[in-house]
Amino acid sequence: MHGVHLTRTAENVAEIDALAARLAPSGGGRVPLAEFLDDVRASGRRGRRGPLGRLLGRRVRRSFTWDATDRRDPLWWPQGVSSSADATASGLVEGRRVLVVSWYAHGSGEDRQGSRLTFVDLDTLRYRHVLLVVPRAMDGEAHLEPLRVHAGGIVWRGPYVHVAATGRGFVTVRLDDLMWAPVEGDSLFGYRYVLPVRLTHRAAADEGIERLRYSFLSLDRSVEPPGLLAGEYGRRQQTRRLAHYPLDEAGLPVLDESGVARPVGLDDAGLAGMQGAVTAAGSYVVTASHGPWTPGSLYAGRPGAFRRHRWALPMGPEDVTWWPSDDLLWTVTEHPRRRWVVAVRPPG
Repeated sequence: MHGVHLTRTAENVAEIDALAARLAPSGGGRVPLAEFLDDVRASGRRGRRGPLGRLLGRRVRRSFTWDATDRRDPLWWPQGVSSSADATASGLVEGRRVLVVSWYAHGSGEDRQGSRLTFVDLDTLRYRHVLLVVPRAMDGEAHLEPLRVHAGGIVWRGPYVHVAATGRGFVTVRLDDLMWAPVEGDSLFGYRYVLPVRLTHRAAADEGIERLRYSFLSLDRSVEPPGLLAGEYGRRQQTRRLAHYPLDEAGLPVLDESGVARPVGLDDAGLAGMQGAVTAAGSYVVTASHGPWTPGSLYAGRPGAFRRHRWALPMGPEDVTWWPSDDLLWTVTEHPRRRWVVAVRPPG
């Protein structure tokens, strides 16, 4: 096979159930996804429509930006993007068109706030942040700590969201575990919604093979049923591989008889500086950033034969996802005061 693979940890079922039980007396605990999305639409922060046209890239068809606080925040940086079109065949979750964006917090050590997901109702542009947390059992009680990963890419499939964790592989959360945490505000930096990690898919490799860096993720629509595409950000002599993993009906990587997940394809001719990659309309589409002041590029084609589309995106594009029914690619940009969420047509 291809040498690289993933090993899956046991699910944190007991720790998550203990957390829900701990929060219940204060009115917290698990929140149904439909109820959460209703709260987003009713009382979430409101984004605003962004300017179109050449200011945001030649191929932009739709755009919006965050509220003033999130647009300028030097702490939290947007990275990954997925949507209800990845999650379900209809493109709707609880009757809504939803975009989900991952962010990571700058900093180090105990002061770093970790990673979060933001759910955006595309009809209203209201959104709400959810802190990603790791449940721990300590002294017979459930405790939480922030999940500290780069979150450079995400895939929402069925009830699961997979969050890229670079050299560690990726972590997986289940939306059935979404919780309201009214008593955890001080220790969770003021976040009221939290989503605990259910399991981890750890990066591994056969002897003599370099482990894959899970820099970004997307839903792989080059196969049926759709799988998982994982790729590496790399410069200079670093590898720039793209791995294709099959997913089961639930949305988890398929395990073989030995209990590991192995890719069915591995391309080793990716581009330097890939920020995200997706398969759309029979082709790879790759995003590339050229820093905080120069518009980003789209590349389309196959590994080893990509065609560059200059000035296609705003400066600082990150991950990318495809909404097939609209034939639109969505990406997010990361730099403070130059943060947009944009939809563009795939290159022809």
